Amino acid sequence: MYEQSLYKVIEPVKLTTIKRLNKGKKWKYGYDKDSDLVVVSKTGEIGEIIEIQGLKIALPKVPGEVFSCSTKKNEQRWGRFKTNEAFDKIKTRFDWDDYPKAFKEIHYKYIDEEFKRRDAGFWFANNGIPTWVPGSYYMYLQWSKIDVGAPDFREANRLFFIFWEACKADQRCYGMCYLKNRRSGFSFMSSAETVNLATLASDSRFGVLSKSGGDAKKMFTDKIVPISLNYPFFFKPIQDGMDRPKSELAYRIPAKKFTRRKMRESEVEDDMEGLDTTIDWKNTGDNSYDGEKLSLLVHDESGKWERPDNILNNWRVTKTCLRLGGRIVGKCMMGSTSNALDKGGDNFKKLYGDSDVNKRNRNGQTKSGLYSLFIPMEWNYEGFIDQFGVPVFDSPSDDVFGPHGELIDIGVVDYWNNEADGLRDDQDGLNEFYRQFPRTEEHAFRDETKSSLFNLIKIYEQIDYNEGNKNSSVLTTGNFQWENGVKDTRVTFNPDPNGRFKVSWVPSRALQNNVILKNGVKYPGNEHMGAFGCDSYDISGTVDGKGSKGALHGLTKFSMEDAPANTFFLEYVARPSTAEIFFEDMLMALVFYGMPILAENNKPRLLYYLRRRGYRGFSMNRPDKVWNKLSVTEREVGGMPNSSEDIKQAHAAAIEMHINDHIGLQEDGTYGTMYFNDTLIDWSKFDINKRTKYDASISSGLAIMACNRHLYRPNPEVKKQPLDISISRYTNTGFNSTIIKK
Repeated sequence: MYEQSLYKVIEPVKLTTIKRLNKGKKWKYGYDKDSDLVVVSKTGEIGEIIEIQGLKIALPKVPGEVFSCSTKKNEQRWGRFKTNEAFDKIKTRFDWDDYPKAFKEIHYKYIDEEFKRRDAGFWFANNGIPTWVPGSYYMYLQWSKIDVGAPDFREANRLFFIFWEACKADQRCYGMCYLKNRRSGFSFMSSAETVNLATLASDSRFGVLSKSGGDAKKMFTDKIVPISLNYPFFFKPIQDGMDRPKSELAYRIPAKKFTRRKMRESEVEDDMEGLDTTIDWKNTGDNSYDGEKLSLLVHDESGKWERPDNILNNWRVTKTCLRLGGRIVGKCMMGSTSNALDKGGDNFKKLYGDSDVNKRNRNGQTKSGLYSLFIPMEWNYEGFIDQFGVPVFDSPSDDVFGPHGELIDIGVVDYWNNEADGLRDDQDGLNEFYRQFPRTEEHAFRDETKSSLFNLIKIYEQIDYNEGNKNSSVLTTGNFQWENGVKDTRVTFNPDPNGRFKVSWVPSRALQNNVILKNGVKYPGNEHMGAFGCDSYDISGTVDGKGSKGALHGLTKFSMEDAPANTFFLEYVARPSTAEIFFEDMLMALVFYGMPILAENNKPRLLYYLRRRGYRGFSMNRPDKVWNKLSVTEREVGGMPNSSEDIKQAHAAAIEMHINDHIGLQEDGTYGTMYFNDTLIDWSKFDINKRTKYDASISSGLAIMACNRHLYRPNPEVKKQPLDISISRYTNTGFNSTIIKK
């Protein structure tokens, strides 16, 4: 049974507070700092509060009357309203002016209602459920012409427009960065929104960019212009130039050639006002729209900008087009699938990551200023949307029909899995399929197998297996604690959804806390079962407030104990508020499992911490040197340096060996038991020349080396005595022969 995680209904505000403010209609459109909500209601009242990708959005309150196309629940759905036949011949406001006043009075109510829906949105009954669509989505559904005619209502697109409405309302936000699947409708939806906003704004400019200038031009001529052309007259401003322009759509008064006669006539002519607003497109480049002031910038196919064009550089420039000082005056609508990372995808991935609403600066803004949104492919895959616009996730047991009466007899998740299974022997083809139709963010940024240091085929096989088997059920999140809070006693593991540790296996109680005391020094009692690797840090805080994270990985080896062999059983990648908390976390994990640790000694505070607490016996010495070859520091605290090229190569080779032997699909048809996808993803990105960025890879590689330290043992130097094979010579004189001395 599929469980959606795209959005959830939340209750962050007390019901009494909502009722009190609703009574006075005091909720204001925009970001409400007191409640930490983005209010998208324009009625002064809010209803349901939802959270989409970390963004809390307060929707309008359900009105007393909701439009319904039928009294029968199963017949209630979205349907495009028939246009008023009386308006068929009215193409412009000038045609409207020629009609008598009595005719106009009859139809003013209809026009006013459409403007109201355009502004505040529209409520309708959908399969018995009151459903609100934002004004922008209503304009798309009701008045936009796309390649198939009228667009279908889709729940995925409704959530998209709700999120976009929140981006517009939030005064801290520059817009959205939308990670999408192919054929999701973004190009048409963003084109429709461009026309919608441009036909309301005065003295404004709207811009379009894409992966190439030709693509931007095509979007302009094939989508934006036709949508504008098909608007009803009461939404269509006065337009200058051709009906179907190639480079600029201008909503302004056409220029006239003035003569003395024209000047005299103008005194009695009706005053005419145009919006003086334009929509145009630019060629792709870092400096496109540099120096311009924009009300809306549409960034289509931003994940496909290839070198030398750089979406990151462009955004740094065009971001300034959307603000005046510290005030945001325009928004960006950015959306794309992603190319392979070395074909522009890496820049888009960085921009998307910098748009996480859960990571804000002191001004309340994300690093990029944008808000990231990812809608999994199962929400918006053609052919798997029912008549109510709801995705058919699971294969139905009863007949389910699409918006045009077509039978849907398989769920989109099963269909997607079947497609993916057919590509298992073609990993690059599979990765391309994932990028085009991603179910996770990791799918969307899948790289080509040739670009990784390690075997990406095996890594992705394992990731896919974990996701298919919901590895969250295998893993337990939690923290270690000293029993009764008394240090250096027994350690217990306490499950906690907000914990720093993830574990897939714990030893039996008899093997837990197996610590051996020798001459006042504590040693691990389960060294034969496995070991830990650690990438530590020394400083609690950094200048920029970031710093790399500390990492710990536990790995078993073959033993006669009841434990899985060659299995990573623990993952820790975190940076607690102080280094001391991190050190204590490490120590408690070591004691609980009774296993030694191999850590890098270039940041030695952890190793000194262990020694000071009496746990020097838990710190392994570097395996590539004998005791008498160790430095003074290495003898004192143990550990492994990271400076030597030989060690870097050995470390990478250790990970490579483990991946080839124990990750992904095995020869017997089973899969590896590595359930930590974060580490697997870190392996897939690992760059041996930029090791400091990959905490999980450093830590896990050291764990592998620790469990296989016999492979790194130096060959002992044996001094061989020269062999004397000389033949003795004797004298042959007299009665007794004697040896001739050399």
